[in-house]
Amino acid sequence: MQTTAQANRENLQGAVQAPLRDLNMVRTKIPPVLLDAMADPYRRPPGRRCADLVALIRPLNAALGADLDVPSVDQDDLLVKGRETTLSVMATAASSALPFRGWVRQLSGAEQHDREVQAAITAGAVRRAYLKGLGESRGCTPPATPSHVLTARRQPAAAAPARPTSNRPTPPPKKPGPFKPRYPARPN
Repeated sequence: MQTTAQANRENLQGAVQAPLRDLNMVRTKIPPVLLDAMADPYRRPPGRRCADLVALIRPLNAALGADLDVPSVDQDDLLVKGRETTLSVMATAASSALPFRGWVRQLSGAEQHDREVQAAITAGAVRRAYLKGLGESRGCTPPATPSHVLTARRQPAAAAPARPTSNRPTPPPKKPGPFKPRYPARPN
């Protein structure tokens, strides 16, 4: 599932079809699983087993792509980023051939459809997160729960154990004296 901007940058065909998307002649099809999520992202799942949650999460993964808890396998190198930039420039050039593009998108319904696509993506992400939260509360394993692979990598090293303190009381903090600049503005 892609937004218009993503579809315009995907490949040469997407860049060339940019004006057709502006005219609402080419549209992104919203999968039924995301339409269901838009209706009620917090609907309780019918089953109570982890396998039931997995059966609900897999179609969402297919429609939305990998979740945030899954490490990315495709590292965007400079060649890929340059290709995306080139396609984005081509899509912009193709769309600029259309006079009054903003008005055309509003009148053709393309802008409204883009908002619906974005709402479907958001609802699907919320639904998947809700289901994974239920899976975690039930003690399920991934994919019915977040994998926590990325959080394990980000955690700082364990802090050193605290040293035993002496029985001496700590002295009170010193009162600050008058401020003396390190480099005075005027010589005295």
